[in-house]
Amino acid sequence: MSWQIELRQVGKCFNDRPVLRGVSATVTAPGAWTILGPNGSGKSTLLKLIAGLLTPSEGEIVYLYNGARLTAQRRRQVVGMVAPDIALYRPLTALENLRFFARARGMAVQDNELMRLLQQVDLRARAHDPVSTFSTGMVQRLKLLTALVHRPPVLLLDEPGSNLDEVGRCLIREIVEEQAKHGIALIATNDTREMDYGKPLIQLGI
Repeated sequence: MSWQIELRQVGKCFNDRPVLRGVSATVTAPGAWTILGPNGSGKSTLLKLIAGLLTPSEGEIVYLYNGARLTAQRRRQVVGMVAPDIALYRPLTALENLRFFARARGMAVQDNELMRLLQQVDLRARAHDPVSTFSTGMVQRLKLLTALVHRPPVLLLDEPGSNLDEVGRCLIREIVEEQAKHGIALIATNDTREMDYGKPLIQLGI
């Protein structure tokens, strides 16, 4: 199985203000890649474009599977994303949040599998607690699981280590390394502790 993402002269404007221009790159699987650049350089915008959450103002982003182009609907099914502005349902428990995100993607995932995921990020003991009682680091770890619950071949991470301690950062690294064995992990960051999570793909703001 072969996954590939092609960025072809991608640009994005907001209210006629260009944020990105002429970004071209090819992402192949298996592997982990990084998008680097200072704050305000367009890293988060580019990741949202790749995820299909935004539409390019120019150029295109193409997903290929064994050489065949994926539709926009199919692309949404193969992507998992973690970003600061992706919200969880705080009155719901951790387990209920995972159930919701699984069902939203049309998946019937058993609770024992969801508990196994919670164990992976050291949240199993808090499975039945409302997210409103979680620390910011715990919320970040649960966000990561909502992106992994459907086992996506493409994992997009925007500043994944924010609000995490060193133990949490080690978990992120382990997940990226596992994802890179069979699919694509693409990390947008300006944190020097995260720059070696993958091979440099794009340097913005230069």
